[in-house]
Amino acid sequence: MIELNRDVPALDIPFIREMAEITYHMWKFGWDERNGGNISRILDEAEVSPYVDLTGTGRVIPLTFPVPELAGKLFVVTGSGKYFRNVISDPDINLGVIRVTADGEHVDVLWGFSGNTIPTSELASHFMSHIERLKVDPNHRIVMHTHATNVIAMTFVHDLDEKKFTKTLWQMCTECIVVFPEGVGMLPWMVPGSAEIGRETAEKMKDRRVVVWPHHGIFGSGATMDETFGLIETVEKAAQVYMLAAGHGIKQSISDRQLADLAQAFGVTPAEGILET
Repeated sequence: MIELNRDVPALDIPFIREMAEITYHMWKFGWDERNGGNISRILDEAEVSPYVDLTGTGRVIPLTFPVPELAGKLFVVTGSGKYFRNVISDPDINLGVIRVTADGEHVDVLWGFSGNTIPTSELASHFMSHIERLKVDPNHRIVMHTHATNVIAMTFVHDLDEKKFTKTLWQMCTECIVVFPEGVGMLPWMVPGSAEIGRETAEKMKDRRVVVWPHHGIFGSGATMDETFGLIETVEKAAQVYMLAAGHGIKQSISDRQLADLAQAFGVTPAEGILET
């Protein structure tokens, strides 16, 4: 096990504890079976330095894609092939703290990833999404990918047009248009773990915080772990309501006028081209 600075137990480190708790909740929800799902969080040096030696462990992992925009940034990331249910019991094997090198072509392992663990295979998608979200939100910190059950199910039975998908989600729960007024992005089915899906996801992230990967899962982003988890939780709840109701024949839903009134009441601006009012 890689020792921590000042001999602090892993779960006493606030950002490690946060990752361990959220991954366990996601596994308990049934969203992250086996080694499904991955999370990355941008860290500030001030929150890392009391617990982790910033000179590093000497282990350097090359990236298959350069990210000079993230040079010097610190992250805590879930490991490739690791199970969310195990993070809380073995954080140093299932998580790692990394720093992007000055050239943006490698990451230094500062803590964790014991036993030659490497970062999630979706690191390309995470890094590319971090880059785009930081451009529009300087408080952005989190990228979260999960196999939310009802969102996946909905992609088998609903039109995959992102405007239609968004509107249906908005109509399922009153809070939805308030929580994600920008709507959700939708990709075609793509092979995961590639730079291509990373680029396409990041393109959607320019003006949205949620991207649906059909028949696979959902990508969400936010400023805090609670905010990002809550965003995905809200989308998943709406998808669950749809899956429960659709088979019975939906007789009524929240109207476009009512959705517009909700947006006005809560001071949010719905994505254009979805509501007809």
